[in-house]
This record gives sequence, C-alpha cells and structure tokens, in this order.
Amino acid sequence: MTNAATPSVTAAGTSPVPAGSGERRKRHGQRHEQLTLLLMVAPFLVPFALVTILPMLSSVVLSLFSYDMLSMPSFQGLDNYLRMFLFDNVFLIAMKNTLVLAAITGPVGFFLAYILAWLINEYSPLKRSLLSFLFYSPALAGNVYFIWQILFSGDSYGFINGFLLQIGLIAEPIQWFRDQRYSLLIVMVVQLWLSMGITFLANIAGLQSINPVYYEAGAIDGIRNRWQELWYITLPSMKGILLFGAVMQIQATFSISYVATVLTGFPSVNYTTHTIVTHLIDVGTVRYEMGYASAISVMLFVVMAFIRVLVGKLINMTGR
Repeated sequence: MTNAATPSVTAAGTSPVPAGSGERRKRHGQRHEQLTLLLMVAPFLVPFALVTILPMLSSVVLSLFSYDMLSMPSFQGLDNYLRMFLFDNVFLIAMKNTLVLAAITGPVGFFLAYILAWLINEYSPLKRSLLSFLFYSPALAGNVYFIWQILFSGDSYGFINGFLLQIGLIAEPIQWFRDQRYSLLIVMVVQLWLSMGITFLANIAGLQSINPVYYEAGAIDGIRNRWQELWYITLPSMKGILLFGAVMQIQATFSISYVATVLTGFPSVNYTTHTIVTHLIDVGTVRYEMGYASAISVMLFVVMAFIRVLVGKLINMTGR
C-alpha cells in the first residue's frame, strides 16, 4: 500500500514534477523579466521622475500654501483656488482668452495639419519633401514673429496699413496690436501659422506607414472613393498618430504666451490677449506668489487632462 505523502514513481523510475512547480517557475520568470525591463528603462525613468513627476507633485502640495520664496510657507488650504475664481478678475479674463484660443486654434490647427499632410502625401517623394519643409519652416525660424510685426505695424510703413491706405479703405493707420478688435484675432492667425510643426510631420509619417494592402483589400470589400478610404482605412490606421497630434495641439494651444507677449506686449490692452500661462508667469516670476502660481498651474493641468481624455474618446470613435 503506497504512502499518500510519498510521491508515486513513474514507469521510468523518476518522481513526477510536484503540482504547481511549473506555475511557480512561470511566475518567477515573469518577475525576472519585469525586473530586467525596469532596469533597462531606469536611466530614463529616474530623470523623468526627478524632473517631471516630482515637480508636479511639489506644485500640488505648494498650491495649498502661501509662499513668496523669502518666508516660510504658510498653509492656506483651498484659499488659492477660491482666489482664482472669486477674487482674481484677471485670471477669469485669462481663462476666457485661453479657452477661446484653444477652441479655435486647436481644432483648426489639428485638422489643417492633417488635411495638408493627406494632400501632400499623394505627391512624389521629392515634391513631398519640399512641401513638407515649406510648411514646417515656420517652426524652424528663430525670430519668426518679426515678419508679423512688420506686416501689422501700427504706422503707415506697415505692409497691411500701407496697402489699405493706398486703396483708400482707411484714412489713418490702424494700431493692430493695440486695438482690442484685432489683437486676439492676429494672435490666432500667427498661432495657426506656427501650428505646422510636430503634428504635421507626425501625420506625414503616419500616412507613409500605412500598408497599401489595406487599400487593395478595401477596394475588394466595396470602398469606391477617397472619402471612404479616409474614413474606413486611413483614420483607423492612424489613431495612435492622431492622438499624439491632438495631445501636442492641446499642449500648444493651452500654453500660448510668448507669441501674445511679443506681438501685443505685456500686459496687453485691457488684457485682451492675456492667457493663463501669461498670468502664471506674471504671478510666479514677477510677484513671486509661488503658492498661487502653483494653484494656477494645477488648474491648467486639470483642464488639459480633461480635454485630452475627451479628445481621445472622439478619436477612438473614428472609423466605427
């Protein structure tokens, strides 16, 4: 009679592998693989955590304090957040301007970058490279705003004023950057001109990476025109690239500051082109109210994260 505690002997005279040992080896191998992967990405993760994640967490904590970089921080709770919406009228103006700029330049720049990339993709490699360089060149230029300052100069030597004076549409030069009717619109135009950057190049690369076999299979399955190809094949095949482009556009539109400051000055007339980032720079680097500046940055991050999730869901709906 065989003892239940003694492992049975097989026909070959060897003991079988204990139950569960294969699963343990599998889990051990998975842990070893995960540890190896962590060690491989550690040279990136450690600097990323120190330079990005840690400052973000520090901003969240500091937003609950009053701190001027000279005295010790004083805990304020949610007072900085209440101040934004109840007592800071300039922040409300900046929030409105930022949302207007984001609502117009963001989607328009995103679709413009894609449509231009889609059209250019049909040309030969030489023409495609040349046109891509021409559309991307504004992002490469150094003092790129100088041309717009000449075009919309507030004297009669400005190209736009000189042309309008010559044809008799105006009797005196228009102060384009000081007039509240035009300054925000000009900033939108310049921002759209600058939007042909990483998003545009990413769309070109994404279109080039689509396997032509998909279009052949689509033609067999009943796709008859370019618009059906775009909706059922091209867009679904580029969801990752589209999401990347959307994130870059969100970041670009919600961080508009320098272009408005260079063109319309700081502060602009009646804060016409004042944005959240401009207000953040003013509060943090001019007034040194670091606690309040941190609260503004946290609020900006929350708004951008919410819109990123919303845009991601809309992109996932393409091609359904």
